[in-house]
Amino acid sequence: MTSAPARTVRRVTTTRAGGFSAPPYDSFNLGDHVGDDPKAVRRNRDRLAAGIGLTPDRLVWMEQIHGRNVEIVDGPRAEPVPATDALVTTVPDLALVVLTADCVPILLSDDEAGVIAAVHAGRIGARIGIVPRVLEAMLSVGARPERIGAFLGPAASGRQYEVPAEMRADVEAHLPGSATTTVRGTPGLDLRAGIRRQLTEAGVGAVAEDPRCTIEDQTLFSHRRGAPTGRIAGVIWMSTGEVQA
Repeated sequence: MTSAPARTVRRVTTTRAGGFSAPPYDSFNLGDHVGDDPKAVRRNRDRLAAGIGLTPDRLVWMEQIHGRNVEIVDGPRAEPVPATDALVTTVPDLALVVLTADCVPILLSDDEAGVIAAVHAGRIGARIGIVPRVLEAMLSVGARPERIGAFLGPAASGRQYEVPAEMRADVEAHLPGSATTTVRGTPGLDLRAGIRRQLTEAGVGAVAEDPRCTIEDQTLFSHRRGAPTGRIAGVIWMSTGEVQA
């Protein structure tokens, strides 16, 4: 009888530096849907895989649509998972990738159960409940809320994310805790604050946050600051050290 290999949950957030894309996608753009040269995107994605010690086929991508669809994946996918904004897996050495340029990337794990998830939570997805949906999917394959750790990656901050007052009120009604006022004194949204509250109220054991604002931080891509632009990636996987690039 052999024991399962030890798993270590790892997370990575990229920046815009160190890739092959030309302006305005310079340079480590990982989005294949923003108008960048496909060859440059492929080179960037291959470099990401090598950088985390996996082969490119072990990275699972999504066709993100600002919805609340969640898919549980049990192995590599040759193409991005269609019409999906959250991925869940229990498979070691399979990296789940979420692309963002202002929306909130959420990386979740129950290390004990061996369950991980990557979530794309923009204003629409967060408003309509992508977070409860992904928690439900994680629990269906063995996770428990109190064991789940969540990481909220770089995103548009409440001090910069300006929206009409009616939109702020609508999102606040569906995602309490997200309404804010920007540095300009205008209505704004802090989606990470609302998501953090939602996760905590769902019993999630720990929530960590990267405080960087994509609109302010020039080392990150921001659709609001300057479109067209590239996409950074949030990546989560359970490493056994057995798959090498």
